[in-house]
Amino acid sequence: MTSSILILQGPPGPFSRQLGRAFEARGCKVTRVNFCLGDWLTWPGHGARNFRRSRLEWAGYLETLIAREGITDILYFGDRKPYHKIAAEVAGRMGVRAISYEFGYLRPDWIIVERGGQSSQSHFPDDLDTIRAAAEGLLKADRTLKYPYPFRNEAFHEVFYNLVSYFLWFTFPRYDADRYYNPMHDYLSYIPRLIGDKRAEAAAKAEVERLAGGGKRFFVLPLQKQEDYQIRANAPYDGLHPYIREVIASFASHAPDDTELVVKLHPLDNGIEPFRRTVRRAAREAGVADRVSYIDGGDLGKLMRATAGVITLNSTVGLHALQAHAPVKCLGIAVYDIAGLTHQGPLDRFWTEATPPDPKDVEALVRLMADAIHVKGCFHTREGRVAGAAAIADKVLAGTINKGAFVEPPPRLARARAMGIAVD
Repeated sequence: MTSSILILQGPPGPFSRQLGRAFEARGCKVTRVNFCLGDWLTWPGHGARNFRRSRLEWAGYLETLIAREGITDILYFGDRKPYHKIAAEVAGRMGVRAISYEFGYLRPDWIIVERGGQSSQSHFPDDLDTIRAAAEGLLKADRTLKYPYPFRNEAFHEVFYNLVSYFLWFTFPRYDADRYYNPMHDYLSYIPRLIGDKRAEAAAKAEVERLAGGGKRFFVLPLQKQEDYQIRANAPYDGLHPYIREVIASFASHAPDDTELVVKLHPLDNGIEPFRRTVRRAAREAGVADRVSYIDGGDLGKLMRATAGVITLNSTVGLHALQAHAPVKCLGIAVYDIAGLTHQGPLDRFWTEATPPDPKDVEALVRLMADAIHVKGCFHTREGRVAGAAAIADKVLAGTINKGAFVEPPPRLARARAMGIAVD
């Protein structure tokens, strides 16, 4: 039976079209749905349809499209985007495979490809014994950098896609972008950060050198982006500010007096949120202003190799920390938050009970992730797009997505619900 592929929104840029070509080259029928002008400009014809109705009509439209075109597989970038959440629900009802892809848990030149979704929606096992057994005999992940990450390309694709859709909104007047910030506010806010970038980097570098070389125990709190769906859909906080305050309060009350905490801003943060002010105020009110620092820049890898522990919601930094043999505490839903690898007790005990993972277990996790739910590629270079799209198409058609690493129902859903996270 010939596969009939439906491709929904992808990362800003040409990747979606390349993915369609990869499936077509393998004899598949390919259908595309555009939701905004940014989508249309990357795929204006050749099997494309334009959805200009209300989001409330999307489920019915999709059901009709699946039946008419005989869709067997739906692919989308980002499982928590509103149209994609609905698509996953419809696919489940109609017996169609829903496949989500994203920037890799492994970095920099890897792409996640999972059945259903990531984080709370991931079917990847959360049991260490299962992971060890499934990873037995798998080759070590190829960590050779084949497709360098070009920030300028990604920035251009992102800004062009969102601004053209924003200013020419009337071409798709009912499109719900579900953006956390207005795109003009978002992008203009980067200017002050860019102006002060060199000074901030110099100060951060000095602080990293002091911490990493000082012989004093310190913990790292690497911030994520406020607007990220990992925060909005896979964490039990209303944004990062209450999370920051909770971590600093716990540090003040339970961490040994001779330890420090460094809060590191995300390198792609837009500067809108006053995180520095929140950190300073929380530290001052908790009486630990002299033990809490805030940096914008610096070598995260150096911090990971020297830290006493990393606290995160669900950032991929946590996985890299495990690979650096650093103890990790997750306060959101993360695919690598697994008993035996990360701290499973309360945050208050992490400061004194943090334990590094067994390198063999981390290696088993990485091997299984690389084999079952990753491909090599990059969204923002031509070579990376061609390789990534071809690898995704091959994996989909061979039925090897989540091979040896599929648990039904998604094993993190119960924990997410217990945290009060809306996952349905």
